[in-house]
Order: sequence, then C-alpha cells, then structure tokens
Amino acid sequence: MKRILITGKNSYIGQTFINWVKANNVDYKIDTIDLKNPDWKKHDFSIYDCLIHLAAIVHKKGQEDDIYYRINRDLAVETAKKAKNEGVKQFIFLSTMSVYGKNSAVINFCTKPAPNNAYGKSKLEAEKLIQQLRSLEFLVTILRPPMIYGYNSPGNYSRISKLAKKIPIFPKVENKRSMLFIENLHSFFKLSIDNNLAGTYFPQNEKLVNTSILVKQIALENNKKVYLTPGFRRIINFLGKRITIFSKIFGSLYYDSTVPGFPGTKQENIKFLYQEKNFDESIKKSEI
Repeated sequence: MKRILITGKNSYIGQTFINWVKANNVDYKIDTIDLKNPDWKKHDFSIYDCLIHLAAIVHKKGQEDDIYYRINRDLAVETAKKAKNEGVKQFIFLSTMSVYGKNSAVINFCTKPAPNNAYGKSKLEAEKLIQQLRSLEFLVTILRPPMIYGYNSPGNYSRISKLAKKIPIFPKVENKRSMLFIENLHSFFKLSIDNNLAGTYFPQNEKLVNTSILVKQIALENNKKVYLTPGFRRIINFLGKRITIFSKIFGSLYYDSTVPGFPGTKQENIKFLYQEKNFDESIKKSEI
C-alpha cells in the first residue's frame, strides 16, 4: 500500500481522486492537508510515499498579482522542500496549459512556455524552482493538463454546459481543443505513482474536442436540441482576434502527439494507457 498526501484539502480534483480511489479499490491510503492553516508545517511528511500538490489560486477577478506568486509559487516550493527534507519519494505538481500563454495554437514538445498572466507565470516559476530539488531520491513530476472537466467541475466547462442547456442555435466551427476528463486525470495520477514517473507530462483525452460537438453532446445528454449553423464564421474570426473569450472558445488549442504522456504512446517501457472514459462516456458522466 502506498501512502499519499494531498494538499488542497477541499479541492475538486483532490476530493474526486479520493472517491475514485475508493470506487476502484486502489491500494492507497490518502490523507489531505489544508495549507491555509499554518499548523501544516508541523505535519509529519515522512510517512508518505507521494505528495500531490493541488493547492493553488486559479483565475480570480480582483485578485492582486502578488497572491498568485505567494500561493502558486512560494507556498508550492516551501511544500516541496519540506517533502524532500522529510523523505517523501515523489512530488507531483499540478501545473497548467496556461504556462504557454496561448488561446489558439498547436503545442508540441518544442513549444517554449511564454505565460501572459500572473497565474501562468507563477505556475511556471514554481515548476522551475521545484525541478531544482529533484534527485534520485526525490522524484519531481510536473503535469500540464488542459481544461479539466467532470461532474460538478468548476471553470469553463460548467459555463459551456449552462449555455448548451439554454440556447437552440450554436455556431458550427471546425476547431480542436485538448481537454481532460477528471477520471482520466485520476488514472494518470495512478500511472505516475505506480511507475514512479519523473519529468514533465501532458495528460489529455485521447480524442481532441470540437467546441460545437461538445455543446451539441451536452445538450443531447440533457434532452435538448442544439442546431449548429456555419453562418457565424466570419464574425467569430473577427471577434476572436479582438476578444479573448472568443478565441478561448472557438480557437484551436491542443497538444500534439510529440508531448510526453500523450495517450497510447510508450516511453521507457511505460505505455500511457489512462483513458478511463471516452468522450461520449465522459460527457454522460459529467451531466448526470
């Protein structure tokens, strides 16, 4: 049995991972810790094989830039140092696709990070500092997932889901987006822990997602009909160059097959098989 410590006690990812482990009878003993409570520094890390660091500040309006660096960088590095000093064997850091600072792009193994906001910059700086701690005895695993979604998930998926249930017509676009179903992420956590992965990885669903098809599938799961029309293409292209939200929704942003951890690929005798659910199944489970 492996003992796992999760920071971010009430995080969506942490709580659903605990439930997934129980549902699948995975032989892990998981504890959680709240880093908002200063007593976390007294917690004994020496009993854990792996620490999954999920505590973070994501995009929040009205937040000063300083808080992103204090939480996403400084607190993450402090946690990693304590983990290393107390003998934790593996540190998994959940980073983000936002380190690339792009709303529309194809990202491959050679694409250089260039974050354009405090969230992405703080995550990238944390990555670099934590990687400096790595050793044969202290494995560092960095994950840069795209948009994560699932039942009751926060963020952009819930906004798209609400929209899909209300509107009868949606633009037909030919875009591609990397997304990651929450249970596929949990399976990747298990793969990382069981195989002692170290390095930077890019977990995502096996199939890229088209925004129009996503909206239509969500509507279908809710017994609604959405008709896709191509008539908005020029308007979308125009607005996408000027308004960020349009490029985020309708632009193409995805990892290609050169990135480590791409579904189905093999690396150092490890086959990256972590697709718990395909696209249709994932939307069904997200909309129940």
